[in-house]
Amino acid sequence: MKNPSQIIKEIKQTLPPYVQLVAVSKFHPASMIEEAYAGGHRMFGESHVQELQQKYEVLPKDIEWHFIGHLQTNKVKYIAPYVRLIHAVDTHKLLEEINKQAQKCNRIIDCLLELHIAQEETKYGFSADEMYNYVKQGEWRQLENVRICGLMCMASNVEDEAQIANEFNQAETLFRRLKQEFFAQQDSFSIRSWGMSDDYPIAVENGSNMIRVGSKIFGPRVY
Repeated sequence: MKNPSQIIKEIKQTLPPYVQLVAVSKFHPASMIEEAYAGGHRMFGESHVQELQQKYEVLPKDIEWHFIGHLQTNKVKYIAPYVRLIHAVDTHKLLEEINKQAQKCNRIIDCLLELHIAQEETKYGFSADEMYNYVKQGEWRQLENVRICGLMCMASNVEDEAQIANEFNQAETLFRRLKQEFFAQQDSFSIRSWGMSDDYPIAVENGSNMIRVGSKIFGPRVY
């Protein structure tokens, strides 16, 4: 049985050097994160605030924690002191709350806007038109303690690779348009977070430079 550290190493060897790997450690014990950490990996993703809090308390403080799940506004305050990147900002209200809590911590928190591109109704996020209009309206520019660094999305959970590629390609097209029209002067607007255990090779072919891989590294979730 390969340990998480070996699997991370193998995945990284298949990736272009500009693609970052977020090891999604949710529902897995801190001991498995420690194994990956011992092998040199520092970027981990969690999607439940309470679980992230518990792991943050016991694990090394140089871990770069990414919050990748749906984030409720009333939970932001718990992770604001240390979270490195919030992947799934799906409303202005949430961005305002992140800004408010970041201000209290004297930090600027990096965030990604979540694009709803999948065919499933259950996913959160802005539609492409909603996101374009939101960025264009520019209300977010008043928020000095958050920094919009790019987009995240999930493709439909289907076997059809052409459909998955098409969805990721739509995300890449929107990213480029937003970059050109609104963020041309901001080097920090550069992250395209799409691709998970089953579809990250397709994601990387379609513009992704940050993938979120869990079960492939840590095995089936431990509930």
